[in-house]
Amino acid sequence: MWGLNSTMAGAEEMNKYRSPLVSRYTSKEMSYNFSDKKKFITWRKLWIYLAKAEKALGLPITDAQIAEMESHAEDIDFAMAAEEEQKLRHDVMAHIHTFAHCCPTAAPIIHLGATSCYVGDNTDLIALRDGFNILLPKLARVIDRLANFAEEYADLPTLGFTHFQPAQLTTVGKRACLWLQDLVMDVRNLEQARDNLRFRGVKGTTGTQASFLQLFQGDRDKVEELDKMVTEMAGFKKAYLVTGQTYSRKVDINCMSTLASLGASVHKICTDIRLLANLKEIEEPFEKEQIGSSAMPYKRNPMRAERCCSLARHLITLMADPLQTASVQWLERTLDDSANRRISLPESFLTADIILSTLQNITEGLVVYPKVIERHIHHELPFMATENIIMAIVKAGGNRQECHEKIRVLSQEAAAVVKQEGGDNDLLGRIQRDPYFAPILGQLDALLDPKTFIGRAPQQVKKFLAEEVRPLLEPYKANMDVKVELVL
Repeated sequence: MWGLNSTMAGAEEMNKYRSPLVSRYTSKEMSYNFSDKKKFITWRKLWIYLAKAEKALGLPITDAQIAEMESHAEDIDFAMAAEEEQKLRHDVMAHIHTFAHCCPTAAPIIHLGATSCYVGDNTDLIALRDGFNILLPKLARVIDRLANFAEEYADLPTLGFTHFQPAQLTTVGKRACLWLQDLVMDVRNLEQARDNLRFRGVKGTTGTQASFLQLFQGDRDKVEELDKMVTEMAGFKKAYLVTGQTYSRKVDINCMSTLASLGASVHKICTDIRLLANLKEIEEPFEKEQIGSSAMPYKRNPMRAERCCSLARHLITLMADPLQTASVQWLERTLDDSANRRISLPESFLTADIILSTLQNITEGLVVYPKVIERHIHHELPFMATENIIMAIVKAGGNRQECHEKIRVLSQEAAAVVKQEGGDNDLLGRIQRDPYFAPILGQLDALLDPKTFIGRAPQQVKKFLAEEVRPLLEPYKANMDVKVELVL
């Protein structure tokens, strides 16, 4: 019977819209961070913190009342809370009544002196802080995997591209360091956004703390100490000194802008991977039984990188929500922020979460095809080597302008073969057959060695990893071995 009921419940769920961010993509820990269960348990913890602090500062609250609240902190009757909210049209009051129902002794002092934003805003700030703490180790793992990749391929020459046209050579590892540099900036931005968060604290209906001043019979020191005590119980070092009914919605801008910036970094990285996959130089992981296309069996589509780009666009566009919300908060507050923030704040973190998990999967299994890279280099390198050839001729006693004209003519002929006839670049053969270049024919192999065209790229990789990347990862070493499995 249990199996039948479970199946029927599952079928019923299929009749409802479910956010793909939760049903398809995001991790359990991030999904829980913004769940109703965590939110309402946090509300109860905040009521307990408030009661403990008020008791410590002299209000007539008993140990028995606090013990009763603590014993029921997590056994929430969600059905009763839903019925109360349907009747009262107020979510906080619904949960106060539900909590009071199982804590009859403590009922008179639950939420004493507080306004709804005491639990609402403070819980949001806790969720933001905890969300950053979930994301940061995941971002660190991506950086670690990419750093290992960059180190492995630090000196493998590859065509550089500007305007997506062949340019001077770089190395595969140096290109990965361009990706890493953006992600390193993102780590610092996320850490700063998390560390800059403060608690709303105990501020009352319009932020003046008037209700608490009344509770403590005008004792301003006790009201200030109450704010400090609850802030510390919630795990924050500081509270905002001034608020309206809510904390400033610019805080949400600061948090979500760092996530949008991360989205831009990931979009750029994964776009590069998609371009390189088209060139067949680099591919993301591809499982043995994975299907790239339902119609074209030979295809190996970069679907993970495409997913990251798709979700990153959503993450970037979510940035518009807190900007507009902060701009229209009238005076001490208006409630048109609430519905928007219920969606935009969790979705930003949920989206960033799955992007990082997917990118970790990609960076753990990047496949490089050195022979393809080498072929592309040899296709373009003769054109790039012309300056080296001119310099060699001059050193052998030749005239620069004369040599330049010779190479210009031969280059145009070789380019015509490539562009008009679809042939290979035969500039090197033309140079070898021209008697003018006889004095340097023995130097051509050295002049065309790709490693002579990559400058200080390998040294730059080594220095960057040693000075910028590895030290940044030190605080996250305990979480570095965690693997991710993509279900879909």
